Amino acid sequence: MTTSPTRPLPAVTLRVPTHEDAHAWHGVFDDPDVMEFLGGPAELSSYVEFTARQRMHDAQLGYCLWTLLDEEGAVVGFTGAQPWPREKEWGPVGEIEIGWRLGRSAWGQGYAYAAALATLERVRGAGVPRVVAMIDDTNTRSIAVAERLGMTLADRFPLPGGTRQARRYELDLARP
Repeated sequence: MTTSPTRPLPAVTLRVPTHEDAHAWHGVFDDPDVMEFLGGPAELSSYVEFTARQRMHDAQLGYCLWTLLDEEGAVVGFTGAQPWPREKEWGPVGEIEIGWRLGRSAWGQGYAYAAALATLERVRGAGVPRVVAMIDDTNTRSIAVAERLGMTLADRFPLPGGTRQARRYELDLARP
């Protein structure tokens, strides 16, 4: 189910991830379907490191992958932007990637799109001129969000391991 023009987008709140959010992220993402395109569920220690890195990004850059809260203040995932890791030997090294990940309970309600719109406003305000989104070729939900944001497909290529394909979408933030 997608958000229709007649149904308003849900209200979302984005905040810099706290140490406690590592536990919340681990809980909402501890689902094989949620992590289907990311290698499966991760250990809590991964989220402890991940949230710490996002706090550093926010302090240094003015943006990060923010914790996404629903109308009641419950953690439903994250959205935001971060530099593509330089240690990866593939992908858009040197680019700013936007992304979103939601727990299953938040799927199909417009949260990803609403949060991605808020992300674009924030990174544009931080002076980021362009963003990319790296999406598994079979992740139709994320592809739909990227295209609804007005992102254009720039490239398709094999993912490491050579069994799956990925898409690189891009969006020029200098244009209104």
